[in-house]
Order: sequence, then C-alpha cells, then structure tokens
Amino acid sequence: MSIHQKIAFIGPGVMAEAMIAGIIRCGVATSEQIIVSGPRINRGQDLADRYGITSLTDNPSAVENADVIVLCVKPQQLKGILPELSGRLKSSAFVLSIIAGATIEKLSQGLQCDNVVRSMPNTPAQIGEGITVWTAAAVVSDAQRQIARQMLGALGEEIYLGEEYYLDMATALSGTGPAYVFMFMEAMVDAGVHLGFPRRIAEQLVAQTVRGSVDYYRKSEDPVHLARLRNQVTSPGGTSAAALYYLEKAGFRTAISRAVWAAYERSQALGKGSQSQSPDEA
Repeated sequence: MSIHQKIAFIGPGVMAEAMIAGIIRCGVATSEQIIVSGPRINRGQDLADRYGITSLTDNPSAVENADVIVLCVKPQQLKGILPELSGRLKSSAFVLSIIAGATIEKLSQGLQCDNVVRSMPNTPAQIGEGITVWTAAAVVSDAQRQIARQMLGALGEEIYLGEEYYLDMATALSGTGPAYVFMFMEAMVDAGVHLGFPRRIAEQLVAQTVRGSVDYYRKSEDPVHLARLRNQVTSPGGTSAAALYYLEKAGFRTAISRAVWAAYERSQALGKGSQSQSPDEA
C-alpha cells in the first residue's frame, strides 16, 4: 500500500539510498514524493538521476514541507544537523531516525519535534534482505507508525519493540552484525586458500555454506535450538568435533560476546555525545 506523504532524507549516504530504492521498488512512495539533501552536489545529483527524486543541498529547505523527515547522517554529524533543523519541521511531521545511539529524547529536544521514530537497520537492507528494529515516542500516531512500518519493511524484515533501550542492543547485535559475519567469512576463505584452494573457489564454498546454513536453520522445525543443529553435524571424534574443540579453546564464543558488548557500549557512548575511543579502538 502506498503512502501520500512528502519524504525528506537528510544525508544522501548508502543507507539513505537503500531506503529510497526500497520504498520506490515496493511502491510505498513515488520518486516525486522524495527529496534528498546533503552537502555533496555530485552525490545528490547521482541519486536524482538514478531514482528520479529531487536533490537539494539546503537541509532547512528540504524539510520545509515534508511530512516525514528521515535522518541518515553519521552520529558525529548530528551535532551540526539539529540546530540547523530545529523549529523548521511542520507540526504534523514526524522524524524517522536511523542514527546509531541517537535517543528519542535527544532528537525531540534538538529538533523541537515530539514525533520521533528511532530505528536501526543493517547492511543487507541494501538488497531488501535486512532486518530493522524500531520504536516510537508515545505521541507518534498510529497512522505515522504504519508509515514507518511500511518504509522500514521495504528494507526487509522489521521488528517493533516498545522499549527504547532495545535499540542500542540491536545496534550491537544486528546493526553491526554483518561486520562479524564478513570477518568470519574472510577468515574461512583465508583458511581455504591456506589449504590450497584458489581464492575464488574458497569464496564460493564459504558463501554458499553460510547461506545454506542460514536457510537450513530457518526452514527447520520451529522451535529449534542452534546447538541441536550444530550437534547434527558433529560426529564423535569427527572433523567437526576437532574443529569446534579448537574454536572453543581459542575463546571463540567469548570473543563474539565481548565484541557485541563493545559495540553496545559504543552505541550508548555515541548517544551521550562521546567522540572518544577506547585504547583498543585507537
């Protein structure tokens, strides 16, 4: 079902393009309803040429008559965006943010707008296979929530959660999650090359193994515990048992857990305006 609101994207980055492509592809909105604004003229013109949307370099002008304002800037850029847009939004408009760590309270106060939806999509949204966790301020109307659901649904799956604290958790788990998967895949490919496979063959083997494993899990009897599936391919004294022994010995689970926790803490720090990094990140 299509919506009839005017949508302004602030920040013409990769995720903004993913959302624009998704909502046009799914018929949620037409190109004539969409404006994108950012400082890079060439980037904006590229999006305008590709999707038939309007491109501007002046953010206040972009949001002037918009019904939905989608904030797609980096967390570090938010400090400059909020004063620029403060008090410029229509009273009937609502804000849809995909900015990691930016709380509803911070956005509401900075924009002088109470109607805020906060979300966290992930990279596979670029091909319509993402998953987005989102929540909304209590004053956001049912109609506005439905618009947000349609827009985010164009990126893949969406999950609404009533408590905002889940968003920092989602940022660490699903938002940052593709990076963990890609590093795991990269390590497997490198191991395959070390064994003697040509890189292209190792990449094909790993990519299909990951894809097939996920599909197998999702098509298994519900509910199913991941440990049960792992045990199905782990024969006593077999190759899987030997491999898993070394993963456990190397602290594989602990490393993943600590990585997710570090991302969670970083998301919270970004929400508080911290730009500093831990010694391990520097």
